[in-house]
Amino acid sequence: MKKQIEGLRWRPRWVSHLGCVKGCLECLDVDVSWDWLFGGTGHAFVINIHDVVCPSGPTAWNTGMLGRLARNLGYRVGGMFARKRDPDFAAQQAAAWGYVRASIDRDIPCYGWELGVPEFYTIHGYDDVGYHYSGPGCDDGDGPVPWQKVGDSGIGILEIYSVHPGEPAPEEKVVKDAFTFALEHADSPKKWIFPEYRSGPEGFDRWANALERGTATRFGHGYNAAVWAECRGHAVAFLKEAGERLAGRCDSLFDDAIAEYSIVRSKLKQLSDLHPFRTPEGDAEGDKVSSAEGAALVREAAAAEREGLGLLGRIIESL
Repeated sequence: MKKQIEGLRWRPRWVSHLGCVKGCLECLDVDVSWDWLFGGTGHAFVINIHDVVCPSGPTAWNTGMLGRLARNLGYRVGGMFARKRDPDFAAQQAAAWGYVRASIDRDIPCYGWELGVPEFYTIHGYDDVGYHYSGPGCDDGDGPVPWQKVGDSGIGILEIYSVHPGEPAPEEKVVKDAFTFALEHADSPKKWIFPEYRSGPEGFDRWANALERGTATRFGHGYNAAVWAECRGHAVAFLKEAGERLAGRCDSLFDDAIAEYSIVRSKLKQLSDLHPFRTPEGDAEGDKVSSAEGAALVREAAAAEREGLGLLGRIIESL
């Protein structure tokens, strides 16, 4: 390998994007807890559900705010985004290749999209062929993947990012900005999600409808359940941490929000246990799932989510 950053690996999470960010932050000695990372970027509070609950939901949305809110947490993100259909796509692939090599030469950690399966991967090194990476399916590392192949897939998205240390914002700003984004994502989704998807309580409703009708894909349903259960677990922990850091300020509202999101966490955990994730190889092609019990759990989660979002708005006002 021509150059590598020793010790840079992703930290396994269902949300591979933040698993990669966490690995990069640890490499930079930037101390951000898992809960503060999930909550402070707003990711702990979002949801994105496709019509048939396909596995694209957790990643197929405009995640740009994660990078913007990163500055509140004491790091910043730079990088590149391109689409295979862009007329200058080959030039952008080459630019991304140069960007990563220049970053790693300066010991700046990087991560990117779909170096393996359609998930995010840390990039810890390069050689004459391409990128060496770590992520889902290769915790200890793999590669090289030729740089010309990254983005040249059925999905056709090139995302390459670098992570840099910065100064964290005051805790009040972290909380208010994260909650503001969470509410916008749930209530005014057009800026953040694509037409065939739904976010917020409406996303939960669409999920429940698909389970009742038997139109939810088995693989996608199990994956979504695992991802969003993980997120709401961190949402509860973030609310607790935020309440402690801002003690004496709207304590009862934090307590009420914790109670509501604890219900969401519990229902989604039960859902994930009811229909655990399994790889698509374990399913018949086009395998669907129909579950009245699962739909009931999703609807109970949706009711608590509605209350929880309202409480986030009240916390913003009180702070």
